Amino acid sequence: MTPTLRTERLLLEPYAPEDEEDFVTLFQDRRVSQWMGDGPATEAECRALFGRIFTKVYAQDSFDVWAVRRNGRFAGHAEIKPTDVADGYEIIYALAPGMWGSGLGRELALAIVAYGFDVLGLTEVYATVAAPNLASLAVLDRIGFEHVRDMTEDDGGVTRVLTRRRDAL
Repeated sequence: MTPTLRTERLLLEPYAPEDEEDFVTLFQDRRVSQWMGDGPATEAECRALFGRIFTKVYAQDSFDVWAVRRNGRFAGHAEIKPTDVADGYEIIYALAPGMWGSGLGRELALAIVAYGFDVLGLTEVYATVAAPNLASLAVLDRIGFEHVRDMTEDDGGVTRVLTRRRDAL
């Protein structure tokens, strides 16, 4: 079961059914969704994805997924899960645009990385980031992620594969 995590300013806790509207709003915001998965999805696709968090991810204890809150309000989304891009686990995170530029991305990414190392016992974690997503690349660089390789996607876009080893920083 996905545990609750706390940082200085954030609370990461398992989603509750009442988080659906906030989740859909986050994933429907093109400023966020352009960097997530295959890009913007329909509202129906976002609702189906939210439902799968309960029917598959939590029900089968597949991996950890959190609702991110700040001061009791929904602020974003976070995950750590096995990846087929590398032999290991990948961190995924998204903050609502109103939270950008305040250092919360760094705080959130560090919390997920620490969970991977300290709780899951990982020796390294990965992140995949679209090459034009300079803000996320900068956050990950600041917390010790290193470039592994680039992948060219079916649409011609480039995704950077990054890793952070336990002993970095």
